Amino acid sequence: MKRIVSIILALCLAALMLGAAAEQTTNGLTVTGELELEYATQFKVEFCEGGYNLITNSDGARFLTIPEGASVPEGIDEDIVTLQMPLTNLLISSTPTTSLINAIGALDCVTMTTQEYSGWYIDDVKAAMDAGKLTYIGTYKEPDFELLASNPPTFSVFSTMLDSVPDVAEKLTELGIPYMRDTSTYEGHPLGRMEWIKLYGILLGREEEAQAHFDAQKAMVEAIGAESTGKTVAMFYITSKGDIYTRNAGDYMVKMLELAGGEYILSDLNPEKSGTQKISAEDFYMLASDADYIIYIWSMGGKPETMEAFLERSTILPDFKAVKDGNVWFTTPDYFQINDTLGAMIVDFNKVLTNEDDSVTAFTYLFKLP
Repeated sequence: MKRIVSIILALCLAALMLGAAAEQTTNGLTVTGELELEYATQFKVEFCEGGYNLITNSDGARFLTIPEGASVPEGIDEDIVTLQMPLTNLLISSTPTTSLINAIGALDCVTMTTQEYSGWYIDDVKAAMDAGKLTYIGTYKEPDFELLASNPPTFSVFSTMLDSVPDVAEKLTELGIPYMRDTSTYEGHPLGRMEWIKLYGILLGREEEAQAHFDAQKAMVEAIGAESTGKTVAMFYITSKGDIYTRNAGDYMVKMLELAGGEYILSDLNPEKSGTQKISAEDFYMLASDADYIIYIWSMGGKPETMEAFLERSTILPDFKAVKDGNVWFTTPDYFQINDTLGAMIVDFNKVLTNEDDSVTAFTYLFKLP
């Protein structure tokens, strides 16, 4: 019996050794470790001998960072995109990605954006555009390909909205511009979205800054304790046409609310889905009118400037409990433009839910209308 066990163990060990050898032969790389991730599930980074880093995205795309002065390893798979370090002259189409890059002090690596100056709420980005260091090159749907051809970025990052314009992706490939889809929107946990800062730390040589920033934001959330306040919340927006869209129960904003101690009053609405769901006024009133608080997504749909204008958006709103109690809050215009301060946003949620005597007056990402 012992002999049989020994043979089986020997065969297993041999198989593992053959697998490791095959991996090294395939890519010419020796993996020495992996980036530790606490919440993010949509990417991984493998550390390789010689300072190389192999990045694998959830969409299957792979990227290999080449240390400054080093050469591309022989024998790597053809589908692996090689990125010579240091990376400069970047095109970043995703505004949340730009916020993460700015948070680690690497905004000077970004020279192109698909967001117009008037649409930015990040002061450092506007300052860079004022100084001529950051250029608007057209929307993600219609970038200026002539400009890109004359000054091709070394690397570009787009949100998953790129999927809606496959011709843009094809043109980038034709021009030889490597691109990555930032799939952080698929993360189930809000801190998973923010943990993508570690990936950009790897790409831009700011690993320590990225880790420190993430740890600080995570500590803010941990300090709350995530104990339920027993307060129910409705989160929604109303379009200029009067259509009501509320967050699905599986959305990251709902998770942020729960981490802040709140209870989503529409907890049975598509708990397996993220994003928003259109709902009739009648159903919304029946399900959400008793919510203790309203968090209105101001930056989407109609943008009321006064409470009177907000109440005019739907005849059902004046009868909501939160309206009668004065517990209606609005997200700031930059809410969906930044991913680097999700911890602070969760803290703001908690302040709202626990500020029963109105003693706290300083909020960063939520406000009340006059």
